[in-house]
Amino acid sequence: MSRTIVPADYRPPRGLSNRHVQTLLPRLLPRRRLARNTEILNLPDGDFVELAWLRQAPRHDDAPLFILFHGLEGSLDSPYASELLWSAQQAGWRAVMMHFRGCGQAPNRLPRAYHSGDTADAYWVIGQLAQRYPHAIKVAAGVSLGANMLVKLVAEQGGDGLDLAGAIAICAPLDLAASADALNSGFARVYQRHLLRSLKRKVMAKMAQGPMPIALSPHQLKELDSFWAYDNEVTAPLHGFSSASDYYRRASAGRLLGDIELPTLILHAADDPFMPGDLFDRLPTPSDSVRVEIARHGGHVGFLEYRRGGLRSWLGRRVAEQLNDWAALGSAASGQAMPSASRSDS
Repeated sequence: MSRTIVPADYRPPRGLSNRHVQTLLPRLLPRRRLARNTEILNLPDGDFVELAWLRQAPRHDDAPLFILFHGLEGSLDSPYASELLWSAQQAGWRAVMMHFRGCGQAPNRLPRAYHSGDTADAYWVIGQLAQRYPHAIKVAAGVSLGANMLVKLVAEQGGDGLDLAGAIAICAPLDLAASADALNSGFARVYQRHLLRSLKRKVMAKMAQGPMPIALSPHQLKELDSFWAYDNEVTAPLHGFSSASDYYRRASAGRLLGDIELPTLILHAADDPFMPGDLFDRLPTPSDSVRVEIARHGGHVGFLEYRRGGLRSWLGRRVAEQLNDWAALGSAASGQAMPSASRSDS
């Protein structure tokens, strides 16, 4: 095992180690209700994204800034979003989440939407926030689709191409073709069906408004029953790819792990039902700027632990620890190099 890949310290509660239990249980537990302010940020191509800012933010402009990118069809209402943003806020950070196009409170303007390798919007948003808060330490985190996107972005931009002190990727499907295969097998088809239903509903609504640049009728759209089929017939033509295979190859961030220069923490569960168990055996060795923590259990964005008399999010705790570590290294604010993501107990 590469020295950049280490075991995570996550331990599931007794009886709750099953990967599907971990994946589904957060949706059944009470969620934090976070007061937010919504900002519409216009993009260069005429579309927009919605930013959800947590209220009760630090008053000083140089307070550290936490930027979150959600997963496929996620939003501020996703269980992990509220936990991660709340954890950052409790650690003294200004917290904001970028909703991908069409995932906020209003549909986006253009026929295109977003995809796993679409880094342009995140790059634009980070640049805008850099102008707004030039003296603040900034850390970005991504979950699932947003994690793959973020890993691809930091690899593309190098160590000084983004005003970020570090990046955190949670449950990133770094090999999109392998993830599409995993989601088309066994019980994981339940997740695939749920996500496809949400995606197709949005495309159907746009079809009703006018012509779309895809060669599908509404009936044909309904019949698409796998990510391979959907991405081949919808995602690829909408976003400039020749096929699902072309999209998966070009958008997967795993092939770029060795190129990352920005301090990056990747949190992963070996039993994640959204991807193969040997994911990191398929990928290049990560660079020395990367720390990969792999837990035996955790499911897909689950990682529930028993703490303080109840079920809590280990992800929120681990991310807060990393934010505290990076916040203590003020050299990032002046653009100096920072050490890779690390744990004080390692």
